[in-house]
Amino acid sequence: MSSIKIRTKCMDGKMQIRMLIAHPMEHGRNRDAKTNALIPAHFIQQLTVIHNKNVIISGNTGANISKDPYFAFVLNGGKVGDKITINWVDNLGNQDTQDHIVT
Repeated sequence: MSSIKIRTKCMDGKMQIRMLIAHPMEHGRNRDAKTNALIPAHFIQQLTVIHNKNVIISGNTGANISKDPYFAFVLNGGKVGDKITINWVDNLGNQDTQDHIVT
């Protein structure tokens, strides 16, 4: 099961894309309550959004984003039947990809 949930909505020649990613997003400065040891950094480094095989967003993120990050934006010209693909890679080499067909 993917860690990415994608929702889209078409309106007036534009498409709203919303995504929720299940990820701990630890920055490496928190301590474990029981052992008082530092919790190692674990965060998404690269986020890519692809619309019909065209990369529309490719960005680096960092440890300053909260747990289970939510991203939303509006794309001009999207329509029903388009394919949206979301990819992420974190600092430990974990990655996930999710495809979504706009309905």
